[in-house]
Amino acid sequence: MRLPEIFSSSKFAVSIEIFPPKTEEGDDALRSHMQALATHNPAFMSCTYGAGGSTRDRTITWCQEIQNDFKRPAMAHFTCVGSTKEELNQWLDQASAAGIQNIMALRGDPPKGQETFTAVDGGLQYANELVELIRNHSSSFGIGIAGYPEKHLEASSMEADLQNLKRKVDAGGDAIFTQLFFVNDHFFRFRDQCDKLGITIPIVPGIMPITDFARIQRITAMCGTDFPADLSAKLEAVKDDADAQFAVGVEFAIEQCRQLRDAGVPGIHFYALNKSQACQKILESL
Repeated sequence: MRLPEIFSSSKFAVSIEIFPPKTEEGDDALRSHMQALATHNPAFMSCTYGAGGSTRDRTITWCQEIQNDFKRPAMAHFTCVGSTKEELNQWLDQASAAGIQNIMALRGDPPKGQETFTAVDGGLQYANELVELIRNHSSSFGIGIAGYPEKHLEASSMEADLQNLKRKVDAGGDAIFTQLFFVNDHFFRFRDQCDKLGITIPIVPGIMPITDFARIQRITAMCGTDFPADLSAKLEAVKDDADAQFAVGVEFAIEQCRQLRDAGVPGIHFYALNKSQACQKILESL
């Protein structure tokens, strides 16, 4: 099922994001977590595309497993990094042959050792160009795109970032999935800004449950996410107690998701970090 059909047929579409593990043991552990999450009937599951396209084949393999073994639609992440347009089209041929109907179109981060993104000769520079390439390759793909409620770190301003988003929408994006955030007001303001630009496709909040304070500190520092001082204080107070960190993080996520649901979001996209426990508790509460 493609993204447009998923969101038109569901009042609240929950989705789960995974990444390809690096070991066989990791593969087995992920399957166990996915089995637990599948019991909540997510509308779809997505699989990331490693830095520099390092897991491009495993992304397809995991998406096939999502669809064949877990009986859920899949969305494969796809970036411009390190690939010519010819190579990008070849990957899309592979994805289509594998039965994948949804693509998450991302520019991708600069390769390791580079501070800025530079397209390879014959490649693409911007995510909207990738969306256009996918749409021209086949009209049958559902296309997800990224949105940044607190601005992409490389954007010169929020206004410029919103114009970048509008270009991706106009190129053929079917749904917006946001970067993780912890202050719902940032998302609501972003949603209003999109509405003023005439963006009408679904805008799905991206939620990362906090299970490890140190890890979330690293992640938020990398993407410039606002972290509430009161939440930070609660986690700092239990930084030596893993179970207490988990409890504080999950409690916060439950309330955050309830507010978003009550505000009429079309769904929630969970960055599960290949674990099931936190998302399960949140979904059970919702």
